[in-house]
Amino acid sequence: MTKEELALEIIGRLKKEYPDAGCTLDYNQAWKLLVSVRLAAQCTDARVNVVVEDLYARFPDVDALADAPVEEIEKIVKPCGLGHSKARDISACMKILRDDYKGKVPDDFDKLLKLPGVGRKSANLIMGDVFGKPAIVTDTHCIRLVNRMGLVDGVKEPKKVEMALWKLIPPEEGSDFCHRLVCHGREICTARTKPYCEKCCLNDICGKKLV
Repeated sequence: MTKEELALEIIGRLKKEYPDAGCTLDYNQAWKLLVSVRLAAQCTDARVNVVVEDLYARFPDVDALADAPVEEIEKIVKPCGLGHSKARDISACMKILRDDYKGKVPDDFDKLLKLPGVGRKSANLIMGDVFGKPAIVTDTHCIRLVNRMGLVDGVKEPKKVEMALWKLIPPEEGSDFCHRLVCHGREICTARTKPYCEKCCLNDICGKKLV
């Protein structure tokens, strides 16, 4: 089985296993996902979802958050860790949205990358989830699982993994595929315990490179 064939088989099986997989960050507007993605660095999505409730109650829109003192933002987001740098990035990002994009999140990958605190992973998440465009989000689950499965071989750098997957994953499948990898990584192909290979829907085709 070629890597391309393996990728398609994995996509099909994960689609059956996790038909409703999606982003686990709560948001109802694009700018809120931008904020949550920045807060999610080295923090769980569950905690971010709790913290942003207080943040949006205090600062309910882009203008309010852009005008907010960084110190006030930091007090609220501190439970997510790295409070100062995250608050600084969120403040700067909202100012750019207000001043340059009329309060809207740009639907251009390169423009997203220029926003403070936005890297390739965040930009891809927004492109896929908000704008429905081809995207591959190489988070820790994705990197771990595609190496274990044999889709990539010992590649740990996020951008290199992303570039390798673009060659294997149909563009329209990329975003959902990555969400399903998160579900699979949390439930079956775990990092902190021995993976539950006996319950895995990919057991017979996985490379099982458990390192």
